[in-house]
Amino acid sequence: MHELLQVLLSPAVCGKPPLNTKVGSRIVGGQAAAAGAWPWQVRMLIPVTGGTALCGGSLINSQWILSAAHCFSVVVYLGETVRNGPNSVSRTVSRIIVHPNYNSPPKDNDVALLKLTSPVTFNDYISPVCLAAQGSDFPSGTTAWVTGFGTLSSGGSTSSTLQEVSVPIVNNTQCRVSYSFLTSNMMCAGLTEGGKDSCQGDSGGPLVSKDHNRWVQAGVVSFGYGCALPNFPGVYTRVSEYQSWISIVFSNVSSLGLKDVCD
Repeated sequence: MHELLQVLLSPAVCGKPPLNTKVGSRIVGGQAAAAGAWPWQVRMLIPVTGGTALCGGSLINSQWILSAAHCFSVVVYLGETVRNGPNSVSRTVSRIIVHPNYNSPPKDNDVALLKLTSPVTFNDYISPVCLAAQGSDFPSGTTAWVTGFGTLSSGGSTSSTLQEVSVPIVNNTQCRVSYSFLTSNMMCAGLTEGGKDSCQGDSGGPLVSKDHNRWVQAGVVSFGYGCALPNFPGVYTRVSEYQSWISIVFSNVSSLGLKDVCD
């Protein structure tokens, strides 16, 4: 059974899309998501030389986003299943807190928290996800879903609509056959035969699994060898390993002396 990180539960019910939309049976190898199906999904634009890059994230309460450490965004978009659609809400980011032990390679501790300049109002299209608590178990074969606006193939174009795809959890022993440097802070999901995966532009987004009618975030999209290749599942930051760090950030952020990145 999965546990929830109770300290992060907001007044809204986490992990329960208000519209209760039905997800499809099957990013790369996926399909367009229904409006409101994944109301915690965040689209983030990353300033780079000559333009912007794309990352994802997840809303964990009214003012905080969980994402990957290798994503640095100052503008986020919520409530979208179509880019800049009618339900889109944008916010600038005032604080970015990267895990202090993040290192790349091999992208260990690839996790970050982003604080919005002002809280968002929860509605049918914007609501928080539940986070897996320390010690949560996601056995091999557990059905998980990954969502994002990233490319539909390796090196391809990004999607204008939110994509969803179902992938099974792969245990770390098996995954180390493909990625020998895998740590206990990472987890894997994907098919042996390939064909379904997260891809470029999905980084930082959520990998979720349903437990007792709530969606629990198990992982954060981190990296992979190509996209959807046979024997190379996607690698995700294991959320359950960061309960203490997230709790410390939440309880001490006002005393950390962090400057707003938008000053």
